[in-house]
Amino acid sequence: MLERIIAAAVRASGKKYFNFDTKPVFDLAQNKTGKKYLLYLHVPFCEKLCPYCSFNRYEFQAELARDYFAALRKEIKIYHDHGYDIDGVYIGGGTPTILAEELFKTIRLLRQLFSISELSVETNPSHLTKENLSAFKELKVNRLSVGVQSFNDDVLKKIGRYDRYGSKEELKEKLWQARDGAYTLNVDMIFNFPFQTAQILEDDIDALSELLPDQVTFYPLMPSGAVSGKLGGFNQKNEKEFYFRILDRFSSSWEPLSVWCFGRKKGMIDEYIISRDEYIGAGSGSFGLLNGYIYANTFSPRQYIDKLESGYLPVAFSRQFTDKELLRYGFLMQLFGTTLDIQKFSNKYSADFLKRMRKELIFLRISGAIIIKDGQISLTRKGMYYWLVVMREFFISVNNFRQHCRSLSFN
Repeated sequence: MLERIIAAAVRASGKKYFNFDTKPVFDLAQNKTGKKYLLYLHVPFCEKLCPYCSFNRYEFQAELARDYFAALRKEIKIYHDHGYDIDGVYIGGGTPTILAEELFKTIRLLRQLFSISELSVETNPSHLTKENLSAFKELKVNRLSVGVQSFNDDVLKKIGRYDRYGSKEELKEKLWQARDGAYTLNVDMIFNFPFQTAQILEDDIDALSELLPDQVTFYPLMPSGAVSGKLGGFNQKNEKEFYFRILDRFSSSWEPLSVWCFGRKKGMIDEYIISRDEYIGAGSGSFGLLNGYIYANTFSPRQYIDKLESGYLPVAFSRQFTDKELLRYGFLMQLFGTTLDIQKFSNKYSADFLKRMRKELIFLRISGAIIIKDGQISLTRKGMYYWLVVMREFFISVNNFRQHCRSLSFN
């Protein structure tokens, strides 16, 4: 099948893209005057580790987490002192709200240092308290993303979330309480668990249609090395069938904002990499892309804290992209959002990419993945699934790189 060929090609490219130098070259002095940057902040602590997650995360230790938030604020100040102008912030994890007051203190610092127009925060259902919801409003959080993954009680038990976050009915009640905030409410879901049936997926979509959050992000299961052994096998056939079920069910009243995010209105989405060609990564294990370099901070929270307490940036890995690699990366991420404006893209990368990527575009057109019309490249319905495969494999490469870096960080 074509999707298997695409997956294999992306895996091969991923090994090259994430072949980082462990003695990083990184110069903060090269920030661009007048440019607005996006900042991703990573909080790597959770009450309990979920078996499907490969992000950089550790079981919660209160004292370590407090030291970590203090270090995170030091790193933010370093970028400010070097003149970086930040207007968008995404805070992910882990569970950013695990020490709510420390998080809120960090957001207040961000508001003090920068003119932020976009602020997105991830959280879990158990943290949708009246106090936290009130604070999100006070701090002008634009988007609140809640990890639910499934409304099926059996699935929730198998992935270790039932005891922590509640049953289907309890989850729905918590989301109802969060639904009327001044922010965009996003619900994160996962499809293609090995024990998920088509009926379970349909029931999940029914629950979402009843709740009507502003956005739903339906991630495919990403079976990296860390995940595969914990959950069982990966079913490509089910992934494809389930994805088209999702497209069909959401097509009437939801607009695709990316290949796996659907919204009832325009707004921020998790995939900030679609709209930002450069971004800053702060926090242990976070990634950034600046000045042609992709880089990653140390994956050890203690090393991260020690570096910043000594006055150093915690960057542990970096790699300089070639112009062609930047062009391909930009193309990959832009079409993740389902459309690409040819002229704007060419201006951004100072390249006639229709010529430079002629072979790739011919392949995509022959395979029925894209339509080129009126100065725009758009994914077809078939192309949206192919791009889901591409991005699934890309993020699996990221997850495998995380596992490799974690092993290096603790040696």
